[in-house]
Amino acid sequence: MKGRNNELVFYCAPFFVQPNPYEIISINTQKPLTYCRFAVILFPLMRIAREHSPLPGFRLTLGYSVFYLSLIVLIPLGAAFLKTAGMTWGAFVEAVASPRVMASYRLTFGASLIAAVINSVFGLVVAWVLVRYRFPFKRVIDAFVDLPFALPTAVAGIALAAIYSKNGWIGHYLEMVGIKAAFSRLGVVIALTFIGLPFVVRTVQPVLEALEPELEEAAASLGANRWQTFRRVLLPPLYPSLLTGFALAFARALGEYGSVVFISGNMPMRTEITPLLIITKLEQYDYNGATAIAVVMLVFSFALLLGINLLQKWSLKEWSA
Repeated sequence: MKGRNNELVFYCAPFFVQPNPYEIISINTQKPLTYCRFAVILFPLMRIAREHSPLPGFRLTLGYSVFYLSLIVLIPLGAAFLKTAGMTWGAFVEAVASPRVMASYRLTFGASLIAAVINSVFGLVVAWVLVRYRFPFKRVIDAFVDLPFALPTAVAGIALAAIYSKNGWIGHYLEMVGIKAAFSRLGVVIALTFIGLPFVVRTVQPVLEALEPELEEAAASLGANRWQTFRRVLLPPLYPSLLTGFALAFARALGEYGSVVFISGNMPMRTEITPLLIITKLEQYDYNGATAIAVVMLVFSFALLLGINLLQKWSLKEWSA
């Protein structure tokens, strides 16, 4: 191909020329030219890459993704909204705003928030110990973190109720100081904390592993104390992962049922959570009432998670800036 001053030039593929893979060489002078026309070779390479991609085409994968999400997520949620749409406004308000339902909202959202905050603090501590220290049986303890993932929630509820009951190993000592753990609101918080801890640990742990200890040493050499090192050096890169773990633990706690019903006592207006109330209405064949409460939970949960995700996105921008 002719270049400037009628020189013949050829385009070198990125696989053969280093360090500048798109350099244009003049045959006459054997020197790189000052202009670049790598698009001539780049576009055919992109077309070849698309043809030999191990994954199917964009349209096929997009269509399958939309179909799968619609079948698993959108259609069931849409059915709940359609079921609720058949109710009158007065019936809907009566179903979702009765005193018993409002009490279950307060307990469910309040206990989930408290459990998520507790897991954010102690989950960070557990992840820090597992990443930064070496001690015997470290792998065993690391495996125990994932136990709430594999353990059936009913088994977890029975175990927690046995431990924190009046005659349990821990509940016996709590009763001596006037603290009632099992069959109370505190028991709900304990169960939700138990099932939410792995979410925070597993989201923070990879970020801690990527942080080099030299950053802390450099901060200490510059005169920073431990709190300044944590707040200015460690916390900024950990903040997005902490928010993610908090959101996952909070979302998981909102829908928890099996581990809570055994330790809460299920007393209406006191220790009855919203998922249990939905099950109760279904057992009473009040399908409209159960669907209406489920829709309210869905809307509030989505709004809270959306706010947390926006906060996480803002924190990522602040950290990158």
